[in-house]
Amino acid sequence: MIDLSNAKWFKSSRSGGDKNCVEVAFLTNTHVAVRDSKNPSAPALTFTPTAWSTFTAATARGDFDS
Repeated sequence: MIDLSNAKWFKSSRSGGDKNCVEVAFLTNTHVAVRDSKNPSAPALTFTPTAWSTFTAATARGDFDS
């Protein structure tokens, strides 16, 4: 299990002021963690930096647009 106790979470600058956002934390170049800001004590998803970069590039290209 990855220790997230010292993670520094952030939201996109494009997110509104409400708490309905996804938060991301970069963990010392070994993992990227993602959580729901409405429920920060719930389990977070973790990804390798390569998997995260692949996902964000695909999102930017519109690969997941319907």
